[in-house]
Amino acid sequence: MFGPESSSLLRRLLQDKSIQKQIDQDFSLRLSANIETIYQLASKLYGAHHKVDEVVTGIVSELASAYDARSQELRNLDLRRMEDSMWFCSEKWVGMMFYVDRFAGNLTGLQSKLSYFEELGVNFLHLMPLLKSPPIYNDGGYAISDFMEVEPRLGTMKQLEDLAGQLRSKDMLMMLDITINHTSNEHIWAKRAKNGDKEYQDYYYMYGDRFTPDAFEQSLPEVFPDTAPGNFTFQPEIDQWVMTVFHNYQWDLNFNNPAVFNRMLGSIAFLINKGVDIMRLDALAFTWKQAGTTSQNLDEAHQLIRLFKACAQVFAPGTLFLAEAIVAPQEIIKYFGDLETGSNECELAYNATLMTLLWEAIATKNNKLLSISLANIPHKPYGTSWLNYVRCHDDIGLGYEDQHARWAGYDAWSHRRFITDFLIGNIDWSFATGAPFMIEKETGNARVSGSLASLVGLEKAINNNNQDEIDVAIRRIVMLHAVILSYGGIPMLYMGDEVATTNDYSYLESEQTKHDNRWMHRPRFDAERDKLRKKSGSVEQRVFSQISHLISLRKQTVEFADHNNCYRIESRNSSVFAFIRAAGVYRTLCIYNLNDHPESFYLDVLQEHGFAPKHQLFDRITDQYLDNAEYNILLQPYQSCWLSLKP
Repeated sequence: MFGPESSSLLRRLLQDKSIQKQIDQDFSLRLSANIETIYQLASKLYGAHHKVDEVVTGIVSELASAYDARSQELRNLDLRRMEDSMWFCSEKWVGMMFYVDRFAGNLTGLQSKLSYFEELGVNFLHLMPLLKSPPIYNDGGYAISDFMEVEPRLGTMKQLEDLAGQLRSKDMLMMLDITINHTSNEHIWAKRAKNGDKEYQDYYYMYGDRFTPDAFEQSLPEVFPDTAPGNFTFQPEIDQWVMTVFHNYQWDLNFNNPAVFNRMLGSIAFLINKGVDIMRLDALAFTWKQAGTTSQNLDEAHQLIRLFKACAQVFAPGTLFLAEAIVAPQEIIKYFGDLETGSNECELAYNATLMTLLWEAIATKNNKLLSISLANIPHKPYGTSWLNYVRCHDDIGLGYEDQHARWAGYDAWSHRRFITDFLIGNIDWSFATGAPFMIEKETGNARVSGSLASLVGLEKAINNNNQDEIDVAIRRIVMLHAVILSYGGIPMLYMGDEVATTNDYSYLESEQTKHDNRWMHRPRFDAERDKLRKKSGSVEQRVFSQISHLISLRKQTVEFADHNNCYRIESRNSSVFAFIRAAGVYRTLCIYNLNDHPESFYLDVLQEHGFAPKHQLFDRITDQYLDNAEYNILLQPYQSCWLSLKP
């Protein structure tokens, strides 16, 4: 796209000797391709109160410095990935998320445990927040006090860079978190603001009276109503009210100030240049604030992400962005951007909708809401991918659309209450052992904490010493992983789920964690469980071996690459969830029994998808042909099948 203002500015910038010293032809070409986008976005965000040429000049100067600091090895990796722009959509990627200290103690310990991931088949590591944060008020690492320093107890930035290099040598990826919505109140910017420095006070939303905060509060929802009510915190040392949407120790950054954008761009570039392949941008939905709105999912927030993305395309085009936007299904899709092909925001986004609906299906034992909701989510752009997951470090929120619940025959409010009650064990026949998180006093609604194994009944079965219930719980664990490994996107496991880790109640013994029950599903790596994964017949061995088997099969199945090639099909049985993955002449039928009783899948629904009753079907999971099924396939409780016409 040509723009006379941006082109004129580009010519002046490329003639600037200080910039010329830092760039080469590759940078110049990519800057030329993106300058109009950068210029237009900067104009929309900052043009009303700032000189756009000055804002863009500051951005380009930051990009030139970032490129100058980028190693030749990483520049070469950028070029290779540009030649295969959909490299991350491959079937070969399987991820795992974990806290470094809880898995391996520190970065040195993590380097020594990479063989564990290789044994399982994981090659994409999400290192949960490890940047420097205060010892107590840190929100699990998401209250960052220094974007350019690793938390000292975990290691050093040099060790992180070395780990990234080691992962590259093994063809493994590294993802890192950065909170762009806020900083810790112990960040140097916040400290300078508290000392009265006006420049840094402008980095945050600060007000000398309650007039503007009260205006915001009229429409701002509360993220943590139980533990952090309200959205502003009074700072007596400077007589100012500071916006603190998450916790009173997390100060929201003011992106209305272009200096904040530049400083955050520099922080992101610094981490990317240490070898980070994927930047997980935390709390994206909250990044732009406007009184009279919820200050979530605003158009300006999307423009801000596009500006970050256009900048990354210039200095590090091989890097991906992941949107941490756990919002309504119709909003999540927007964080890929507004292009038909590729992304101008984030290439990756969490498939929170699928996660929520899988737990709903576990509770109801049917596919009604799951199928209706997935069928009514807008298609994502070609060349982007979901991160599919069953569990993560956060609570489970029930973020499906109310109208989809009504279409499925449910009252939306009472159905949410049912699912919550089921997952926290408030129903007599429930097998789940979860806990309510952030109960809404007005409605009684709550989110849910709990490990995967405890939520699917393993904890209760072990406590009851009931081997049949243990077997069924293991089936649920494996089936849920089979879904995320085969559905369109990149599967992301959560540490501990691969060995069926149940709730960890030791969080109650720590002053730092006892007030947040999410720590029950944030376990430490258990050395004894680690040994049991090799003991034949143990729960740990059964789960680990079956999941690693599924991972291996996924990597051998080309149709599991994500090219928007996942086609849901009507199973004619509400207890069976089914879809087809297709790539050229290859097709795999994925079917899952959501019930604890045998269920039938009827074959006549397949003829329009290239299967026919006369075909003999081969199950990749069992490595066996099905017995000449003519009309239906009988699925055992929680059975998964990946069926093809030939091995």
